[in-house]
Amino acid sequence: MTKHFDYTIEPPGNFEGLLKIYESLGWNTLKLTVSDLEQMCKQSWYSVYAFDEQQLVGMGRVISDGVITALICGVCVMPSYQSKGIGKEIMNRIIVHCEQNKVIPQLMCVESLESYYKELGFKKFSIGMTKNINR
Repeated sequence: MTKHFDYTIEPPGNFEGLLKIYESLGWNTLKLTVSDLEQMCKQSWYSVYAFDEQQLVGMGRVISDGVITALICGVCVMPSYQSKGIGKEIMNRIIVHCEQNKVIPQLMCVESLESYYKELGFKKFSIGMTKNINR
């Protein structure tokens, strides 16, 4: 029997679970706090959360102007829950929301994930750049 996960746009009561996911993925090099993660999500244009009962196991969010461009970021799934379709479901919900609002979904990813996003209909279009700042 396939495990059922719950998906919602309602933020969790606290963001300890998201901090746990970020740390398990090695994503917290900026030493973000629970408060930082909560602010990050609540200020996003759209967010999707995946739960296994009460435990947050995945999340994805979008920052957007709401008119032209939507930048998908922070799509993450707890390592022990990966390869169960959670990330794809989060992405599909994000894509549908973008299409309904007629904004173009875009994302940046590491090269190793390029084929994953190609399967979801994305194509390479640009060179990504970043500037390091002191935090």
